Amino acid sequence: MSDVLFGQSYYLRFDPKLLAAMQPYPPLGTLYAASYIRSRNYEVALFDAMLADSEMDWAAALDREQPRFAVIYEDNFNYLSKMCLLRMRQAAFRMIELARERGCLTIVAGSDASDRAGLYLARGADFVLNGEGEATLGELLDHFSGRTQAAPTAIAGLSFRSGRGDDIVVTGRRPDITDLDALPLPAWDLVDVGRYREVWTERHGYYSMNMATSRGCPYHCNWCAKPIWGQRYNVRSPERVVSELAWLKETYRPDHIWFVDDILGLKPGWIQRFAECIEREAMQTPFKSLGRVDLLLRGDTIDALRRAGAQVVWVGAESGSQAILDAMDKGTRVEQAVEATRRLHAAGIRVGFFLQFGYPGETRRDIAATLRLVRDCRPDDIGMSVSYPLPGTKFHQGVREQLGLQQNWVDSGDLAMMYRGPFSTAFYRKLHTVLHHEFRMRSAWTALTGHPNRASRFVSRRDRRSGQRRLRSLAGMVYHAAALPLARFQLELLARVRHRGLPPLPRFMTPEAAARPTPQPDASTRS
Repeated sequence: MSDVLFGQSYYLRFDPKLLAAMQPYPPLGTLYAASYIRSRNYEVALFDAMLADSEMDWAAALDREQPRFAVIYEDNFNYLSKMCLLRMRQAAFRMIELARERGCLTIVAGSDASDRAGLYLARGADFVLNGEGEATLGELLDHFSGRTQAAPTAIAGLSFRSGRGDDIVVTGRRPDITDLDALPLPAWDLVDVGRYREVWTERHGYYSMNMATSRGCPYHCNWCAKPIWGQRYNVRSPERVVSELAWLKETYRPDHIWFVDDILGLKPGWIQRFAECIEREAMQTPFKSLGRVDLLLRGDTIDALRRAGAQVVWVGAESGSQAILDAMDKGTRVEQAVEATRRLHAAGIRVGFFLQFGYPGETRRDIAATLRLVRDCRPDDIGMSVSYPLPGTKFHQGVREQLGLQQNWVDSGDLAMMYRGPFSTAFYRKLHTVLHHEFRMRSAWTALTGHPNRASRFVSRRDRRSGQRRLRSLAGMVYHAAALPLARFQLELLARVRHRGLPPLPRFMTPEAAARPTPQPDASTRS
């Protein structure tokens, strides 16, 4: 039995695109919250939805742990949580219902809940934590455990029902935690690490774990939702990060690390100090991180990344059109993406491009410029999205009047145009097909012929089977080359179709259904 059962609502099985990729990571933000609450002398347990089959696994965990407090605490380091996917929202609602049925006081935290607290309260949540949640959660648990006399109205960072009809009380904003080094390390002991290792090793030939060096991002990309930290950011010391890395390597022996920060090395000189600490402690471990092209070009940043063990750096290239980058308030230039890619490749570091299509005003010429950027730069991987209006962003404000009933994607592969953008949803889904056929065809050719871009100091055990890899590359090249002409023809036809908006949502996913109150358990069952 535990005082607090932590869970989150991102189920890999509910997201076909990510299920196919099969690169699961435990919910790091949830692990931080669990560790923080445990440091305040509460008994905690974890339900990890990432590898679970369904919400009924959450029900089983509730029955096993019999917690007084059920906390659905989303992983704020996971960009998919920030996207507020409808399928995961439905999972969260079901998890709230299951916790309420068992008499738990139910608390929810995360991007979607911070944006739409009323929906979660209407579905039975007792409290929503707004923004960064650890300290708020600790004070709230102390109140209900009798450790403090502070009423919920005096606890910053909360939304809850007032008890008078549908009125909602929203307390003041809580300042962010600035001394991240003072936080306890994530509660990795609550995770079934062996299962993650098995999944990764079987599919990819190596085992990857996730770490965070910072919280937040100070940049102003006007489509980027920031309901947790806003424009603020705080950074851990390189020494503390390397100390954690040493502990992880000694305890769990990962082959690879994913640094989940919005941007690794926001603070000037941080990456250089990090590389020095890595070299001093002989802790070089292949890692993946996210970077910003203008920051990567400063001084010896790329060389420091190389020294620290960088294997792949993903950058928000977004578009090959400077007009679109400027409209997004991106603050970077196309030539910076080109130069950063060149330098990263020269350092033996692979590059991933995040690309975004469908921003207001986009033309076929802008799309062609982005496709040309990919051809010229030859990144090692790509990820494509379409512009996605989320609450609190300048982009959302600009297209709010065009939004229909569906204001979130169902899953990460949805690619729905939720406003009356330049082209239709079908066009952008077909563009995704064309882009990936082109990219995979060229990548397969490169794998067959060899290219310096592919230099890397980290090769998985599976990738050492060079003969099998070359055969797969040949088959892939033939397949994508054969499929590409038809896909391009279909894209041209779809370009002539005017975007008229989205069809109505299924009834169970409408905002009205989402706000429908859930039957409450008898008060006598509440602890």
